[in-house]
Amino acid sequence: MSNQNQHDPFAALRLRSYQLFLTGRVFSLMGYQMQNVAVGWELYERTNSALALGVVGLVQVLPSIVLTLPAGHVADRWDRKRTVLLTQLMLAVGSLGLAFLSYTQGSIYLIYTFLLLIGVAKAFNQPTTDAWLPQLIPMSVFPNAATWNSSAFQLASIVGPAIGGFAIAIQKSATGVYILDAISSLICLALTAIITGRQTVRIAETISFKTLAAGFNFVRQQPAILSSITLDLFAVLLGGAVTLLPIFARDILQVGPEGLGWLRAAPSIGAFIMALLFAYLPPLKQAGKTLLWSVAGFGVVTIIFGLSRSFWLSLLMLGLSGALDNISVIIRHTLVQINTPDHLRGRVSAINSVFISTSNELGGFESGFVAALFGPVFSVVSGGIGTIIVVLVVSWIFPQLRQLKSLQEESDQVKSGSW
Repeated sequence: MSNQNQHDPFAALRLRSYQLFLTGRVFSLMGYQMQNVAVGWELYERTNSALALGVVGLVQVLPSIVLTLPAGHVADRWDRKRTVLLTQLMLAVGSLGLAFLSYTQGSIYLIYTFLLLIGVAKAFNQPTTDAWLPQLIPMSVFPNAATWNSSAFQLASIVGPAIGGFAIAIQKSATGVYILDAISSLICLALTAIITGRQTVRIAETISFKTLAAGFNFVRQQPAILSSITLDLFAVLLGGAVTLLPIFARDILQVGPEGLGWLRAAPSIGAFIMALLFAYLPPLKQAGKTLLWSVAGFGVVTIIFGLSRSFWLSLLMLGLSGALDNISVIIRHTLVQINTPDHLRGRVSAINSVFISTSNELGGFESGFVAALFGPVFSVVSGGIGTIIVVLVVSWIFPQLRQLKSLQEESDQVKSGSW
């Protein structure tokens, strides 16, 4: 009996399909992070325009917003493995296009065109990948898989930019970085191609606005999913300080570009450590309260960071912010996947993806706008206070979230219709 109940931190990693899936995701994510460094460096090098950098985010987030409904529909109606393969191929083509333009010093507008293509590929790739994973593993190990997914993302967020920056420094050009990104996408494609998983019988649905919007309707009727997505949306929208880190590094903490590099890395390092702890710790018994406290804690450390004049204290607070945010990410992602019927997973995952993308981009704009009016310290501190208020409001509107116990118990309750 005790052996059956013993927590296995490597449960998902023991499955070959998940090993291939996760390895492919690491390569794909790492390549994308390298590409972000290269695009930012090259555009600023060629234009000396901050606006040119801002357009990069806009071009890449617009497809996620515009294509939310069709991307979710494709993830639910088409073969998910083939969709992942096709979109990975599109990502590789986009990277090779950027490499060609970098080598030939091609048009800036064509760079944005290829970034738009990459944005379209990601708009379809992300929800399909999220919806495909539950077909590859037993749902009993999905929380463990979500933890390792988060670890992979944070690892890629640390290693990818470092490799990209190092390659640019050696070659004095971004061309090689784009080629590395294309190779990473093709490696992910090859690993994906040899994955085997159970095939799901698709429910035949006539294409209509009702079927396209079915994901929205499902989320609206599920308090666990709706509350967790809402909590994350407004917490990131209000509480993010990453956009203003250059100001804090130069003008407030006075640590220069080297310090800025550490400040940018700190949240990912904290998140990576938390993901590893999550993998080793037993499953959460109070998932709802843990989610609320983690987001509230995110607001508190954001306030302390905004008021800090010590580089080491600021570094610690950013590390804690990444760790606390990752708790929210793991719980939310698990809730979305284990509570959603397979025939709706693509559409619900698309909604989750666009909420994340929109909150990140709009959060950066909100931070910059408030900082322009009232200063960076006020922007960060007020954002942290706003995050705490959001926790209180969501907790009041969705009392069921406070009562949520283990994630697996929540899944059983949804299946039985008790929510």
